[in-house]
Amino acid sequence: MKISKQEVLHVAGLARLNIDEAMIDMFAGQLGDILEYVETLDRLDTTDIPPTFHAVDISNAFREDRIKQHLDKNEAVKNAPEEEDGHFIVPKVIE
Repeated sequence: MKISKQEVLHVAGLARLNIDEAMIDMFAGQLGDILEYVETLDRLDTTDIPPTFHAVDISNAFREDRIKQHLDKNEAVKNAPEEEDGHFIVPKVIE
């Protein structure tokens, strides 16, 4: 599938990428190759194939929940870089 320079620039604009003129043709070719491969996959007959989420069978690796004693407040903040009245002091994130 042929990709035009305008389509490459449009996709770059959506991704907020600045692309110099020399790279546009290279990206057009690469994107065209990717879309051709997807078209090849689209031609496969998957009528009798059940949907899958993973290529291999996986099992749940989680352990069962167990009720345990929680950490004491003072023990929890013992190694904190900064602490005040039993609470973690962290840098301000939102101004």
